[in-house]
Amino acid sequence: MQGKHHGEYKVPGGKLVVVDLDVAGGALRGVRVAGDFFLEPDEALDAINGALEGAPSDTDARGLAARIDAALPAGAVLFGFSSEAVGIAVRRAVADAAEWTDFDWQLIHEGPQSPALHMALDEVLTQEVAAGRRQPTLRVWEWDRPAVIIGSFQSLSNEVDPEGAARHGVSVVRRISGGGAMFVEPGNTITYSLCVPDALVQGLSFAESYAYLDDWVLAALGDMGINAWYKPLNDIATDAGKIAGAAQKRVASGAVLHHVTMSYDIDADKMVEVLRIGREKLSDKGTTSAKKRVDPLRRQTGLPRAEVIDRMIASFRSRYGGTDGTVSASELARAQELAAGKFSSPEWLGRVP
Repeated sequence: MQGKHHGEYKVPGGKLVVVDLDVAGGALRGVRVAGDFFLEPDEALDAINGALEGAPSDTDARGLAARIDAALPAGAVLFGFSSEAVGIAVRRAVADAAEWTDFDWQLIHEGPQSPALHMALDEVLTQEVAAGRRQPTLRVWEWDRPAVIIGSFQSLSNEVDPEGAARHGVSVVRRISGGGAMFVEPGNTITYSLCVPDALVQGLSFAESYAYLDDWVLAALGDMGINAWYKPLNDIATDAGKIAGAAQKRVASGAVLHHVTMSYDIDADKMVEVLRIGREKLSDKGTTSAKKRVDPLRRQTGLPRAEVIDRMIASFRSRYGGTDGTVSASELARAQELAAGKFSSPEWLGRVP
């Protein structure tokens, strides 16, 4: 931990905070905070640096923020960032966290695949990133059929109406991450996964990593004229309603799976016939309430689904680079085995009955 450290933190929907520091004798030394944020008065920056000087190097982000808040001059204005954002940047510096641009990103967008195979691909590709055999990967999914994907810890019987699912030809699968049930249809949904080494989220809490890994898509949506923001813990929202939900899984071998399902369009009538929880959570007035709660990208952008995806990928590439990639033959073989076994088994699907 001795020596020079550099950390960066892009505030979701806000500005970049950059911190350079040394660690000596278990304390922060030579702290220099910078960024494209706005700060008044000028001397407030010296106050921030001074507040961090000598702080124990294991102080958490909240503790660092408290030191900053106590030192700021009266009436100081922090715009586009916060004292806690500085604390997070410090924690990332001390942890020598990786940055997005440190990697040769692989960008995968292949043809339609089954729900069980998508679940398996998420597991396999994340394991490959953890093992260092695959570069960090953004994978955009295409669905070959409608599906409900329930969270790892959800009760199958509480979430899904089997008669409604059968009537509409909806497959039901369970993913490896937590969170709530997602109703997807091939032309109405945009789903993607980020498989990243845990070095990218070093210095971030579990909750902070959600916002951090969603920030690029907020920028992509902004480029399409949508004012979107992260809504804790795992939603992406706009003034018109929720447009996406995220879930995460951290694997012990050293990687993070972060996947997001976005609503391009929505058949709310079908959704509340398939999801039991939808009848209570989404509405006390039936599908009218469901439609108000989720506002699709098709209406907000006026763009074809394929163009929304192309613009999202282009935005990611412009920020962080990226090479067009594929799932390798060996990865696909392993995923197909998992899809046919684990993810198609009654034991996995009903592990929480």
